[in-house]
Amino acid sequence: MNFYDEPMPDAGYLAATVAIAATITFALRAVPFLLVEWLRASASIRHFSRRMPAGLMVILLAYLLHASGADTASSLVPRAAGALVTIGLHLKRGNALLSVFAGTATFVVLVNAVPGLNP
Repeated sequence: MNFYDEPMPDAGYLAATVAIAATITFALRAVPFLLVEWLRASASIRHFSRRMPAGLMVILLAYLLHASGADTASSLVPRAAGALVTIGLHLKRGNALLSVFAGTATFVVLVNAVPGLNP
């Protein structure tokens, strides 16, 4: 018997499947809004919100400089430039999102626009 020979499930079964999936999706998206007061009052969440941006940047920097192909000078230039832009912007503005975005954009532009800098 072939897969295509199987009868299609009836409409009630399909509607129930969609309803269950929609309910689970809605519940998962609503939970953070229901817990917002508890999250704001949590000392752990406040601690992580202060420490995570710098921690994430350290992890990204370690990965950036340790990534495969970072052993030649031509591959280190875009990585170092991206890291310097990220660090400089973060120190000047203190905005992690802006810093990471600008550093990533610097890396991508250098790798794609400057011949010989492709890692």
